[in-house]
Order: sequence, then C-alpha cells, then structure tokens
Amino acid sequence: MSRKSSYTVEEKIKACTDYLSGFKSAIQIAIELNMGKHGRGVVRGWVKKYEAYGASVFINKARNNYYSQEFKERVVKEYLNGTNSPNELVIKYNIPSRTTLIRWIKMYNNHIELKEYDPKPEVYMVDTLKTTFEERIEIIKYCLAQGRDIKGTAAKYGCKYAQLYQWVRKYEAEGQTALIDKRGKCKQEDKLSDLEKAERKIAQLEREKEEYRKKYELLKKAEERERW
Repeated sequence: MSRKSSYTVEEKIKACTDYLSGFKSAIQIAIELNMGKHGRGVVRGWVKKYEAYGASVFINKARNNYYSQEFKERVVKEYLNGTNSPNELVIKYNIPSRTTLIRWIKMYNNHIELKEYDPKPEVYMVDTLKTTFEERIEIIKYCLAQGRDIKGTAAKYGCKYAQLYQWVRKYEAEGQTALIDKRGKCKQEDKLSDLEKAERKIAQLEREKEEYRKKYELLKKAEERERW
C-alpha cells in the first residue's frame, strides 16, 4: 500500500485531537492515514506543533516563511552544540519540516553559505519589463555583483524573474552581444566585428572575475569557520 503524499488541514487537526484526547494512538492514526513506517513520528511531530502553536500552524500561508542568514546559522549552531535535536528545533522555531533543517545543517558543514531566503512572489507575477540594451546590461551586472541574486535583482528593478534569468543565462553563455536584439541570437565568432569581439572578451573576463571572487569568498568563510 502506497503512502499518501499530502494531508489536509482537517486530517492533521483531527489526528492531533484524537491523539491528545487518548482516543487513538499515533500508530493507529498513521495506519488510518496510510503514512508508512515513519508515520508515527510524523503524527507526534504534528502534535507537538499543535500544542505549541495551535491549529493555525497547519494552515497554508499566502507566501513562504522568511529566514535570514543569521537565523539559519543560529539554529544550526544550536544543533551542533548539542543543545537540541532536529525535531526539537523544528518545534521550537516553527520550521516547516525536519528536512529543511537537515538541509541547512548539511550546507553549513560543507561550508556552503546559508543565504537569506525571501520568497518575493511578486517577481513571478509582474509584467515583462521593456528595457534598452544598456539597461539590460546594467541590471545583469548588478545581479552578478550580488552573487547572481536573480530574485533580489528582479524585485529591485521591477522585472520578471524568468525574464532576468534568461538575460543572465544568455550573458553568461555568449556575452552581452547576445542581448542586442530581442531574439537573443548571437553571431558566430568569424562574423563579429573587432568591436563585438572585444565586447565579448570583456564580458568573458568579467564573468571569470566574478567566479574567482565567489570562490575566494567561500574559501575565506571556510577558513573563518575552521578557526571557530
């Protein structure tokens, strides 16, 4: 029998009230909901969240939670110091799932920066922004200078996420000449003028410089963590 992929708010609330009233055990609820071998633990996790935050904890939000870099690092360090287990931290800070926290821990241990997460749903809904060639280059360079933060850059300039993603992808693959016309077609190397060749070379050097900068920052952060 296959496991259900998701559960309704009503099912979660009923599971919690049945368990807390002593009407049913976690195992009974897991079996009824077809939750698989780890179902008992999932039910108990629901119950702890229900006790801490009430039924509203199961209601889907209009947008995802915002987590700052400082918050993520504080929670991970709390785990690494042995203060609390992942399950306890998920309940304490109302983190959506244990999987989310485990991913933060793995990233931290592998010296991968725990960047801030801000959903910014508006960058997916805005209309396509009309820009000149020069404006597109300005936006792309800003995006790359911010560590390829497409979502944040799209919000800053009021353009659509998918639109900016395509600009950045073309710029990284073919240089700024790929953005001259709306079709994004780039001339073959042997058909470029001397100026176009120079512009493409400059774009390539800028991309390489940015890659070296990001690698240097990662190494620097790794060395700092080694000294902790």
